[in-house]
Amino acid sequence: MDHPELITIFGGSGFVGTQVVQLLARAGYRIRVAVRRPDLAGHVKPLGNVGQVVPIQANVRNKDSVAAAVRGASVVINLAAIGIEKGRQRFRAVNVMGARNVAEAAKLAGVQTLVQMSVLGADERSQSLFARSRALGEAEVRSVFPSAIIFRPSVIFGVGDSFFNTIGSLTRVLPVMPLFGGETKFQPVYVGDVAEAIAEAAKGNARAGTTYELGGPEILSNHELTELVLRYTNRRNPILPLPLGVGTLLSIPMGLMPKPLLTADRVRLLGIDNVVSEAAIADRRTLQGFGIIPRPLDAVLPSYLWRFSQNGQFDRQTA
Repeated sequence: MDHPELITIFGGSGFVGTQVVQLLARAGYRIRVAVRRPDLAGHVKPLGNVGQVVPIQANVRNKDSVAAAVRGASVVINLAAIGIEKGRQRFRAVNVMGARNVAEAAKLAGVQTLVQMSVLGADERSQSLFARSRALGEAEVRSVFPSAIIFRPSVIFGVGDSFFNTIGSLTRVLPVMPLFGGETKFQPVYVGDVAEAIAEAAKGNARAGTTYELGGPEILSNHELTELVLRYTNRRNPILPLPLGVGTLLSIPMGLMPKPLLTADRVRLLGIDNVVSEAAIADRRTLQGFGIIPRPLDAVLPSYLWRFSQNGQFDRQTA
């Protein structure tokens, strides 16, 4: 039986959003997936019953489209953000003011619960423009909708992720692996666990006005994560540690890819530790606070990194 409540999810057709839609659809909620290109979001429709999941056009930079998207919703989830600036898609326009637009529309529409996705390492004083924009976005949301629930995940892994797939792509095209911020600590978290926490918040099982920090069971250095990818791709590329200062001067476009795998701002991010704080652990503002046992890297990475092996699935079968 369908749930009477309607949930609007901005960015609901993306990497995390698709997982959230699936979980909430199974719980019976009606879901409105607000995206810039609904014609490219058809893959979310089969995640629910006929008519249960509906993609609609909305751009967080456009207040009118945001207002239309939240109309009638009792819960709003904002997953929309950019990691690289391109054209009109600027950090301030999307990550900061876009987040504010969603919060303002949600407040005016009488929305009960607002969930805002951010990132671990968000800091208004960060050297990274991206990390700075996510912190400013949080502040804008809080100023408008104080009871908003904010999630700060570490690097998210899973089929289709950008972090491990980027490293995997580099193993195929570079004889030597350049490594920036090799000692930086990360706490990778599985996309399904992040989606489950967001779904729990949408169901009313999170503390209003709280910022949750989401990390997996392992804290590893960037160097260790690169070694892990090499192991699962059966490759022996030498790792070449490089200073962050060198990386900020570089951008590495790969072939005909529409955007570079590495930008100066992403290199700056590689110099910032990305782990759950002791304060969040003590206050149970983590996955464990939702009763979620985080999945380890070894349980998931082999399922999709094999495609970067020299002999693809045959390496996987003989490993």
